[in-house]
Order: sequence, then C-alpha cells, then structure tokens
Amino acid sequence: MTRHLLFLTGTRADFGKLQPLAAAALDAGHRVTFFVTGMHMMERYGLTRNEVRRMAGVAVEEFVNQAEGDPQDLVLARTVTGFSAYVNRVRPDLIVLHGDRIEALAGALVAATNYIRSAHVEGGEVSGTIDEVFRHCNTKLCTHHFVSSEAAGRRVRALGEPEETIHPIGSPELDFHARPSGVTLDEVRARYEIAFDEYGIVTFHPVTSEQDTIGRQAADLFGALEASGRSFVVIAPNNDPGSKDIFQVLETLPKSRFRVLPSMRFAHFSELMKNAACMVGNSSAGVREAPFLGLPSLDIGTRQSNRSDAPSVVACEAADRAVILDFLSRHWGRQATPHAGFGEGSAAARFVETLARPEFWTLSLQKAFRD
Repeated sequence: MTRHLLFLTGTRADFGKLQPLAAAALDAGHRVTFFVTGMHMMERYGLTRNEVRRMAGVAVEEFVNQAEGDPQDLVLARTVTGFSAYVNRVRPDLIVLHGDRIEALAGALVAATNYIRSAHVEGGEVSGTIDEVFRHCNTKLCTHHFVSSEAAGRRVRALGEPEETIHPIGSPELDFHARPSGVTLDEVRARYEIAFDEYGIVTFHPVTSEQDTIGRQAADLFGALEASGRSFVVIAPNNDPGSKDIFQVLETLPKSRFRVLPSMRFAHFSELMKNAACMVGNSSAGVREAPFLGLPSLDIGTRQSNRSDAPSVVACEAADRAVILDFLSRHWGRQATPHAGFGEGSAAARFVETLARPEFWTLSLQKAFRD
C-alpha cells in the first residue's frame, strides 16, 4: 500500500541520514515529501536546500524559520507554526525526523499534538549539551524509533517505549559510505579547489551550553592544528548559537594550509573522507562515519561525549595542545580497523522492511509508558 511519508530536514547533516531512507521508500512505491527549513535556507551555510532539490522523485516544501543569531526558543516556535500549517494541509501518513535538532523537536511536537504517526531516527543515544535533552524529548513524543544500535534501543526501552516500536537499523548515512561515491578524488579537489596532496578534515560546531567559551575553544583547537604544520579541509560549523565566534577564528587561518568550505555535496564529502589522513572536531561524523571507514579521528570537547566506543576515536579538550599534536603525529594517514558499532550500511533496507509490516500502521497512537 502506498503511503505519504513527510521527512523533516533542517541541516545538511540530518539530510545525509534521511536521504537513504527516503530513496528506499521511493523505490518501495511510497510518496515522499521533504519539508526543508533551518540552516538549509541560509546562504552562509551553503544554501544546502539545493541538495534536497537534486533528489529525484520527491516533493519539496521550503520554510524559512530563522535569521542569523535568533535564539533557539524563537526558532522552535516559528518551526512549530510553519510545520503545523503544512502538516494540516497535506495530512501525511508518517512524519520522519532525525535526532536532536530544534527542528526535529518542532516536528515531533506537531506530530504528537495532531495524532499523526511519527518515526524518530537515531534516538536513544548519549552525547553532550542540550542535544541529548531534545533527543530524549523526541523519543517520548514519537510513535516509532529507528535506532542505530542495540545500546540505543535499550535506552529507548528505559524511557518506557514499547518493544514493538523499537527498530534497530543502524545509522543511515553509513549506507552512503558503504558504496562507491560516484566521484573521484581529483573531481573533488577540482570542484572545491583543494590543493593539498595530504589533508585532514576538521568540523568544529558550537556547543550551545558553552557559548561563553566556544570562541576560545576554537582558537585553541585551530592554533594547535596550525602549529602542527599539516594541511586541513575545514567544513564550516552549523548555525547553533556561538557559530559567529568560530567563524571569527576560521577567518584568521592561513589559506595556504586551511581550505574552509561552507558545505559539500554528500558524494564529494564521502570521497574526501575515504581519502583523508584523519578527522578532527566535534561532529558526529568523527564518531560514526570515521570509525566505519577506518579513519582515525580526534573528538574535541563535550559535544559527542560517550557516543562511541570505537578504538580509532581519541578524545581530548580543545586546550590539550600536546594531545592534539601527539594524535596528528601518531595517527596521521594510518588506516584503523573499521568499526561496525553503528551498523554495516544496510539501514535503508531495514527501514522499508519495517514499513512493509501491517502492524507498523495499526499501532495505537495513544502512548502508554511500558515498565
């Protein structure tokens, strides 16, 4: 039976996780729409709404929910208003949202208050900052849970969610990295004007609970990277409060050794990762995709605290210059053993298999705590 699936995306990162699921749903005969908002709509972050528009076969609805520097509670309120108006116009069969961002929380609220079935992707995980609060809120609001690991599933059960609503599928973005990217490294270098023969990848995002110190953290981190003498491709931070302070640091980096990009196409980013010497920062890519690919990674600060137990991930604070330099000396260019803690690249197939079960669509929308 054909269903209408409405995917909510607010960032380049969550689209990378939702896109494989949406593509599989299309192939299975479902109707797919993306509600595109958040930093997708902001020029400073690469206008990544264009990435969504490139996906064949899907409908796209765009909504501007913020201006630069708006507080998160205001962004939440605007997103609830805009998403609610659209949802009540189209009445989808299923709302699919990901993770822990403010837009996902808005989507979960709208789904719950309108009694529309919803699916939360990658709930039940632990990390630093307010992201974890949002993520667990989404678990309680949503009706189904597509988790990335058995450990995440146990945490969802601990929150009182019924066993029949929890579906372990792995991390969807690994589906993309598990197959050839479709582009060559030379094509990536040419498109993004990357002149380095060897490079590390850096992505350092704001931590909303550490706004007062995030600029200093960025200065410490990039000061250590500059002192290493290595070359790096830097993906700009997301639009959380504190990003302005990070951008100020990025603007001071020597262009001869740091190529700063607002965003990248997913195929190109995958190929870049597959050929990198290491990954540094506080992006989830450093604790998920990097271990999956056997790419050594250095996790900075609290944003991804306790999220991965992969042996290829080293953790430290931004001010730990000695640790950062030691990591770059010891692990630069050395392939690690690939880690399958977040799946093996088959999440999309498991997602559509779950959608094909009749009981998925008959579960009561009246939630009850399961002891």
